[in-house]
Amino acid sequence: MKKILLLLVLAFSFSGCEKDDICDASTPTTPRLVIECYDNANATLTLKNLTSLKAIATGMGTEAVAFNPSLPITDPSRYLYTGSKLYLPLRTDATTTQYALTLNSGVAGSENTDIITINYAHHEVYVSRACGFKTLFDLDPTTPIVQTEPATPDGAWIQNITVIKPNLESENEVHVQIRF
Repeated sequence: MKKILLLLVLAFSFSGCEKDDICDASTPTTPRLVIECYDNANATLTLKNLTSLKAIATGMGTEAVAFNPSLPITDPSRYLYTGSKLYLPLRTDATTTQYALTLNSGVAGSENTDIITINYAHHEVYVSRACGFKTLFDLDPTTPIVQTEPATPDGAWIQNITVIKPNLESENEVHVQIRF
């Protein structure tokens, strides 16, 4: 009788674990805004790399976005991005996120900062018991992105902003195109 009771207790203890008690690393989470950059001087869509871009979001701390998180916090290269496809996180506690985007950051005489304000609505979607919720974003249909100059104007480096996909549901697609 004791063996049967012990066997029942063990069976019930293992039945409490389910597959979704662990969030798989491949499970999609809250997407970032995906921006693809193009050469403004070329009439056809030709990708163009950003050079030493630094992105600092207002209200998300004073620290810039860490594009190279494997580098030490004290290394300035941790916060610099070079490439044609940029991923920027949006605030989940607000309906706007403002970024100061500095091209050629750290290059004396070549730095140029533009400010973009991204306007959106957001809602949470249940993923699973283990993963919880993720936030999805819908860019504002009237004024999705507003570009301005900093307090000390230095000339806009961003020439054109086009929204390609206003619903941010995945990072596997481009949401915005920038020409510079």
